[in-house]
Amino acid sequence: MEGTQKITGTHPLSAVIITFNEARNIGRCLKSLRDVADDILVVDSFSSDNTIEIAKSYGARVIQNKFEGYIQQKNFANSQALNDFILSLDADEELDDKLRSEIVKIKANSRADAYALNRLTNYCGRWVRHCWYPDYNIRLYNRCQGKWTGNTPHEWFQLNQEGSLVPKLKGNILHYSYYTVKDHFRKVEFYTDLAAKSLHEKNKSAKAFQLLINPFWTFLKMYFFKMGFLDGRSGLQICGISAYASYLKYKKLLALQRLQ
Repeated sequence: MEGTQKITGTHPLSAVIITFNEARNIGRCLKSLRDVADDILVVDSFSSDNTIEIAKSYGARVIQNKFEGYIQQKNFANSQALNDFILSLDADEELDDKLRSEIVKIKANSRADAYALNRLTNYCGRWVRHCWYPDYNIRLYNRCQGKWTGNTPHEWFQLNQEGSLVPKLKGNILHYSYYTVKDHFRKVEFYTDLAAKSLHEKNKSAKAFQLLINPFWTFLKMYFFKMGFLDGRSGLQICGISAYASYLKYKKLLALQRLQ
């Protein structure tokens, strides 16, 4: 794509992606924005690979900004977009054809301040249709009507006016989350560090019994209530590692408490 595609419509759209060493993924993400976004912005946290070069080759504007947290980085990215109407994607995501078509229609005739998009995750080469699906979140929105908030490392876009209508769009964000099980464990270590630190900074405490109860409930909820068993071997791995992540988060929080 030579330069960001310019599209006329009622609501010109800025696509915003935050990155750090995403050379493996960013091209696929940006390619899916062809004929959808009027402005493509990549906010990079000083990548050491060729993420920036790839982004520029797809016509994206690139701004480098120190990473101080997902919530802070996404709000900063919103502030740098050229348009108020924003599509927020992660570098390891892309739009499928149905969702691309839906967004183009919304641009021409938007009737809401925000829209929920469904995400379908690819785990080690397999699409996961139960453990993590459906997974609707606000990803298309008017930045003037809310901001990113949440509990690190889980963030979401919060509308200023509670109870606002948030229509669900057809199609999927395709999420290429983990290429190997080792990738999953590596991210579990990273995200549980962030989660434990965030909880500790908010004066949240952990009890020893949570090391047993919370992982058990996590596995039960995902494997049976969300029917993760229908995802086969991948479902069992995901539910087991998710339970381990719950255990690890509270173990790390307990360790931080004991340092006080």
